[in-house]
Amino acid sequence: MEWDLLEEWLEENKVGPWQAMAPMAAHTSWKIGGPARLMVWPESEEAIAAMVQYCGSRGFPVRILGAGSNLLVADEGVEALVAHTGMLRQLVWGGKASDCDGAAAGAGEGSGDSAVASVGAGLPLTQLAEAAARRGLAGLEFAAGIPGTFGGALIMNAGAYDGQIADVVASVRVIDERGRTRTIAKGDLAFGYRSSGLRGAGLTILGGDIHLGKGDPAQSLALMQTYLASRREKQPLDLPSGGSVFRNPAGDGAGRYIDRAGLKGLRIGDAQISEKHANFIVNLGAATARDVGQLMTIARDTVLEKYGVTLESEIVYWD
Repeated sequence: MEWDLLEEWLEENKVGPWQAMAPMAAHTSWKIGGPARLMVWPESEEAIAAMVQYCGSRGFPVRILGAGSNLLVADEGVEALVAHTGMLRQLVWGGKASDCDGAAAGAGEGSGDSAVASVGAGLPLTQLAEAAARRGLAGLEFAAGIPGTFGGALIMNAGAYDGQIADVVASVRVIDERGRTRTIAKGDLAFGYRSSGLRGAGLTILGGDIHLGKGDPAQSLALMQTYLASRREKQPLDLPSGGSVFRNPAGDGAGRYIDRAGLKGLRIGDAQISEKHANFIVNLGAATARDVGQLMTIARDTVLEKYGVTLESEIVYWD
C-alpha cells in the first residue's frame, strides 16, 4: 500500500495536522500500543468526509479515535490511518454557540423546560455534562467522570448510576464509507446495555443532538461531585487503565465475580488486575497489550469455570 500517496493527499487537501508512525501509547488511556502508520487531526466535518471518501476508494483502512479510553492497541501497532476527532468539539445550545465549560451560559437560557444541543463527536463527555449542569439542564449528571468523548459514548452507550447516553440522544450525524453524510434518528440506533448499532457499522460519527430537561445547577453539580467522589473511592484512577474491562453480567458486577475468583491483584508483567476494583486492569509502568490480553483471558476463563458466567469485553481491540 502506497502510504506516501496518502501523505501527499492529506497535505495537498489540508485535512489537518498529521503524523507518520504516531505512537498510540501516547493517545490511549492505558498508555499502551504500538505506532499507527498515519494519524491525522481533521479540522472540519467536510475534511473528514473527503478523507473517508478518498481512503475508501483507494483501500486505505481508517480507524476513528476519540479519547482513547476503552481501547487496547496491539504492541505491533496498526497499519491504518487513525483519524483523531479532537478538533470536533463544537457545542451549540438552541442554535447559539456555547463555551465548552458553560461558564458564559445562564441557567435554563434559551428554552423553557428543556433544551436541544448539537454536540461534536470529539467533545469530552465530562465537559458536556458540566456545561449542561451549569446551564440549568438535567440528564447528564451520570456522566461525571466517565472518560471518553461524546462520539465514543454514543458507540458504547456509555452510562453509570442508572443513567446512559441513550436517555438523552435525539439523533446522530454520521459519514458512511462512501463519504456521504446522513442523520440517524434515535429509534434506529439500536441502543442496548453498553452497546449500540453504531458499533462495527462502518460509520464515522460526526456528532449528534441531545435533548435535556430543566434542572437546578446547584443540585446537578452537587450530584456530579458525589458521583466523582464515589469513582475516586472505588476505582484506581491514579493509574493508567482502559476503564471497565468487562460488561456487568445480569445479577452482579463483573468485578465482584473476578474478586470472588481470587484474581484481584494478579499481575503479568506490568499489567495487574486492580487491587482496588477487579474489573480494571491497570498499567503499572510498562505493561503491554499482550500482558493485558493474558489477564483478560485468565479472568474470563476462571469466572466461567467457577461460576458458569461468561464475561463479555467492553474493550475495543485494534491490531
